[in-house]
Amino acid sequence: MLKTVTAKHLKNRTGEVLREVGRGARIVVTRRGRPHALLSPVREGQLGEIDLRPLEEAWGSIEESLKKTRPEFPTWKEAMRWSRRRG
Repeated sequence: MLKTVTAKHLKNRTGEVLREVGRGARIVVTRRGRPHALLSPVREGQLGEIDLRPLEEAWGSIEESLKKTRPEFPTWKEAMRWSRRRG
């Protein structure tokens, strides 16, 4: 039987849960009472099936996307002022 943890438990005890997975456990993460994700150990050679990019390449794509967007507020202080007025 699979162990189950809530998303909140995972957030608060990530290290503990990952140690269990590292020891071979498979854990279902629930969100609002429903299964949302399955954490399981990675087996030798399994990462070849997943399309992962090197960090530098992925970060370059993120920075490029950010340069193409215009922020709604020129500074973070203005964004904070706006968000506080809404509440």
